[in-house]
Amino acid sequence: MKKKVSLILFICTLAFSLLLLFLDIECLNVYNLPDSLPMSYNDVENLNTNNVFGKNISASLEDKSVNVGGEKNSIKKLVFKLFGFIPIRTIEAKLTDEKEVFLGGTPVGFSIDVDGLIVVGNNSVSTENGLINNLENSELKVGDIITEVNGKKVSKLEELKQILNSENYSGEELNLKVLRKQEYINIKLKTALDKEDGKYKIGLWVRNDASGVGTLTYVECDTLKFGALGHPITDYETGVVIPAKGGKIYPCSVVGLSKGEKGIPGEIKGVFMQGKSQKGDVEKNSQFGVFGHVSNKDKIVDTNKTADVASRLTMKPGKATLISSISGISEEYEIEIIKTNYQPSSCDKSFVFRVTDKRLLDLTGGIIQGMSGSPILQNGKIVGAVTHVFVSDPTKGYGVYIDWMMAS
Repeated sequence: MKKKVSLILFICTLAFSLLLLFLDIECLNVYNLPDSLPMSYNDVENLNTNNVFGKNISASLEDKSVNVGGEKNSIKKLVFKLFGFIPIRTIEAKLTDEKEVFLGGTPVGFSIDVDGLIVVGNNSVSTENGLINNLENSELKVGDIITEVNGKKVSKLEELKQILNSENYSGEELNLKVLRKQEYINIKLKTALDKEDGKYKIGLWVRNDASGVGTLTYVECDTLKFGALGHPITDYETGVVIPAKGGKIYPCSVVGLSKGEKGIPGEIKGVFMQGKSQKGDVEKNSQFGVFGHVSNKDKIVDTNKTADVASRLTMKPGKATLISSISGISEEYEIEIIKTNYQPSSCDKSFVFRVTDKRLLDLTGGIIQGMSGSPILQNGKIVGAVTHVFVSDPTKGYGVYIDWMMAS
């Protein structure tokens, strides 16, 4: 009897899936959604208006009672229905107020203070026994970030020198806490006594700052929080993600660009001057970009250009626009969203798009390095930002959903 029931259920499920495929392939994207999503009431309305999951799927918000700690609470559920009456998927709706942002698209410069010391190379120490390469005899690698030495935090070379030159230090191995590929590990490092000045040396080249150029994505109208790039700043010598403990944001001048070609990514060539021209503070360098607060909007955003933030729920393949100031003025360029991924976990390659605007294709060949962070709009709302270019085809690129970016 149980086998018969299971067989009937299997046949019904198969028939239902085939029906969905026959009706509209977009319906199946409902099953790729995570179990909960942030959204506004307008996002739900736009989802239905724009037939994001096909013309046969509608969605509605419903209250559901749950028992938490002996008390009944009501939570919002987003229920997807086939033909408006057959429930096929339910997810938790984390309702949020709709945000308005100033739109970026402007190249900006960043200077970042590293939370540690980046190992970029070695410098052999001249001792009574000859040249000694401490890096060669250690598990430490180029690209590692030293965050602690003998239990003390270090983010400046002077702090490391103080440990080596203290009266309590007599040449024993150092205990290092090191960040490698986003994980902390403990490593021991020998030192060597320099015969010239009689001081202990580690024989390493290290850096405690980084800088780069990228594109500002947005500035929140109410809080002036900013987000940029859509992916992290990495050290130009080692390629590691920089753990930021602070930094500054500056206006940037584009002095040239190289067009992207198949197999050869193009590049924006920009310069910025550090100092009094700073426009805000960097607070975080994460998987989804650089974040902080703007103190002066002049020259980095056009306060006349604003848009509401839309949930990834509302994005669908089709026409969209990309905002960039790469030509010298802020312009919207036509693109086409080719594929969307309704990811259950965060990723900076959320969707694929193609540049279709002849003006941008003539200017850059498509997406080039330095355009990461350019805001992407669909139906008048900001839905994402550029993150990567297809090296094999510069007219195509990846983007990250704006709600992934703003929640990081």
